[in-house]
Amino acid sequence: MLLAYRIPREPSTPRISVWRRLRRIGAGQILDGLVALPAGVQTREQLEWVAEEVLQAGGDAQLWIGNPASAAQEEALKERMAETIAAEYRELVGDAARAGAEDEAGRVRALRRLRRELHRIRQRDYFPPPEKDEAVRAVTGLAESLETAL
Repeated sequence: MLLAYRIPREPSTPRISVWRRLRRIGAGQILDGLVALPAGVQTREQLEWVAEEVLQAGGDAQLWIGNPASAAQEEALKERMAETIAAEYRELVGDAARAGAEDEAGRVRALRRLRRELHRIRQRDYFPPPEKDEAVRAVTGLAESLETAL
């Protein structure tokens, strides 16, 4: 699924809102104003919502169904999308390690937050990188350390 869009620069609030929504759903940036998600009912609906937001802000938006011209192009986009998610998983692993040094109440709060964040990342993880397993282990390890302490 492709979304081609153009949104006015001013006011900047709608443009920033669209950018944040695209990031939140895990859209891969192909070019300025052109993003992609794997084809599916859910991803189509997500892009339709973004397109509607663009139109309400006075911009132009079109949804397309398309395929890359080559396997290399497809692989490059998948790798970019996976690397973006991998960076988020690495950050989560670091947060879990830092949380391990906190007192029990701090670890409990951190565990709740990290579980929510892990869930959010997994929702937009279309091409899981190896870092996913490491992040799951880090959050599980933090949970186990709390169970042991109790």
